[in-house]
Amino acid sequence: MDPRTASHVLSQIGDLLELQGAQRFKAKAYAVASHAILSVQTDDLCPLYRSGALSDVKGLGPATLGVIGELCADGQSSYLERLRAVTPEGLIDLMRVPGLGTAKIHRLHQELGITSVEDLEAAARDGRLAALPRLGEKTAQKILKGLEYLRSTGDYVLYPRGRAEGEQLAALVRQHPDIQRVEIAGALRRRREIVRDLVLVASCRTIPAAVADDFARMAGVRDAAGIGSGTVSITFVDGIRMELRCVEPPQFGVALWRATGSEDHERGVRQHAESRGMTISEEVLRDADGMTLPTDEETDLYRALGLAYVEPELREGLGEVEAAVAGRLPTLIRDRDLRGVLHCHSDYSDGKATIAQMASAAQARGWGYIGISDHSQSAFYAGGLPPERVLAQHEEIDRVNETFARDGFRVLKGIEADILLDGRIDYEPELLDRFDYVIGSVHSRFGLGETAMTERVLAALDSRHLTILGHPTGRLLLSREPYAIDMDAVIEKASERSIAIELNADPHRLDLDWRLCRVAKERGVTIEIGPDAHSTNSLDNTEFGIGIARKGWLEAGDVLNTREADEIVRGARARRNGEER
Repeated sequence: MDPRTASHVLSQIGDLLELQGAQRFKAKAYAVASHAILSVQTDDLCPLYRSGALSDVKGLGPATLGVIGELCADGQSSYLERLRAVTPEGLIDLMRVPGLGTAKIHRLHQELGITSVEDLEAAARDGRLAALPRLGEKTAQKILKGLEYLRSTGDYVLYPRGRAEGEQLAALVRQHPDIQRVEIAGALRRRREIVRDLVLVASCRTIPAAVADDFARMAGVRDAAGIGSGTVSITFVDGIRMELRCVEPPQFGVALWRATGSEDHERGVRQHAESRGMTISEEVLRDADGMTLPTDEETDLYRALGLAYVEPELREGLGEVEAAVAGRLPTLIRDRDLRGVLHCHSDYSDGKATIAQMASAAQARGWGYIGISDHSQSAFYAGGLPPERVLAQHEEIDRVNETFARDGFRVLKGIEADILLDGRIDYEPELLDRFDYVIGSVHSRFGLGETAMTERVLAALDSRHLTILGHPTGRLLLSREPYAIDMDAVIEKASERSIAIELNADPHRLDLDWRLCRVAKERGVTIEIGPDAHSTNSLDNTEFGIGIARKGWLEAGDVLNTREADEIVRGARARRNGEER
C-alpha cells in the first residue's frame, strides 16, 4: 500500500465525516493523518505498519493506523465504504462551492434533498433555497455567483498547496536511480497565484522514455498517457495530475524552458531565435548551420540567443523578450531586501500572538522592525480596538520597545483602519495622529457598484492620515471575486497623493494582482508587501508576496518596506502634516 493511496483514503474519510456532522476534531484527525502519511518515504507502507514503525509518525493515531492496517490486509477500508454507503457522492463536490460550509451542506441535504451541484443550482434558481429560514434571496444569489466562479476556476489550487504537492512529486521522482536532476516547471515555477497541472522536468542517465514509463506504472496511478514518448501525463488516485518530461542531460535547459512556458513567452523567444537564423525544435537548439548546441542549463539557451536571462516569474509574454534584447530587464526584488513588515495583527484584535512574540519572531527573521496594525473599532467582528484599547496598546508597544532597543529593533504603532462607507477613515483625526502609519482597508459592503466603491476608495485616498491602501480589490482567490472598482483611477489617485498600495501577501489574497503591480510601478506608486500576519508563522507570507512582486516587475526601490523604519515614519508624518515627501 503506497502512501498516496492511503492518504487519499484517509482524506475521503475526513470529508465524509464532516458532511455527516461528526465532531470536528474527529474529522480533523483524519485530515491530519492524510497529510502526515505523505511524508513517509516508501513505496509500501505495510512492512512499516507491521513492524510498528508507523506509530512513531506524528499525526497518526490508533483509528487512522487501523485504517492503514485494513488497507494492508484487504486493499480497502470498510469504514470508508460504510461512510460512502450513507453519503450521496455529490455532497463532496458541494464542498468546493465558495460560501458553503459542511454544516450548510448538511442542512441543504436534509431539508431540500440536495445531493449535487446541479441540485443546488436548481434550488437557487427556483426559489426553494431562498425560502429557507436564515438564508434568503441574497444567499441564493451568492451561491449562484459562487457556482459560476467554481466553473471558471476548475481544478485550480492556491500556489502554496500546488508548491507543496509539486515538491512531494519532485522528491518522489528523485528517488529513481536513473534520474540525475529534477526541476518543477510550468505555472508553478512562474509563480502564478493559482495552479492546476504540475509539470516536472528530469534529466536521465539512461533512456528517457524508459524512465518516464516507470513512473506511469507505479503504485497510486489511476491513469497515464504518453507511454513510450519520454513525456507522461499521470493522474493519481487522489486526482493530482503530473506531467513528467524526461530528457537527456544536454537537452535539459531547453526542456525546462519549454515546460516552464508561457506559450506567449516561448513564441517570443522562438521568433527572436529565427531572426538570428537559429531554431528551437523539441528540446534542441540549432545554430544557423544546423549544428546542435548543448543546453544543459537554461542560461545556455538565453546566452546562445544573445538574450539576458529572463527570470521565470517574468515569462508571460508581456514585453520581457524585448526587454531582454535591449538589456532593460528589472533587477527583481529578493526576500532579503525587506527591512521589516507593517501589516501584522496581535492578540489585541484577531491575532494569535502577543506584541512581544510577534516582535521576537520578526527579529528572528532578520528584520529591523515590525508594525502592529490591528483592526479598528468598526471591525467589531475581528476584535477591533476602541480608542481606549488603542492607547493601552501604544503603552505596551512603548514597553516592548524598551526591551528591544538595545538590539536596534523597533515596533511601530500602526492600525488597519476600516474605510467607512463614505470614504472616511475609522477613528477621529486626533487619534489617527497618534499612529506611526495607517493602513486603510475596505472590510464591508463589498456589493457596492463600481462607481460607488471607486468613489469610496478615492475619498479615502484624500485623507491626510492614510499611508497605505490595504488589499485594494478585496479578492479571495478561488472563493471571492474582486469587488467592482476602477483600479486605474485608484492607482492614479494614489500616485497623486503619494500613498502606497499594498500587495497583501496572504496566499488567499495576493492582492494587488501582479499585473496591476506593474501598472502601479509605471505610475510611480510605491508598493507595500504586507504579510497580513495573524500569527508568528504567518509572517512567512512575505515569501508569497515577494513572488508576486517579482511577477509584477518590482525592484527593491519600488517597495515601501525595503526602507528603514525612520524613513517610513517620516513619510507618514510629512503626509499627515501636508508636507512634501
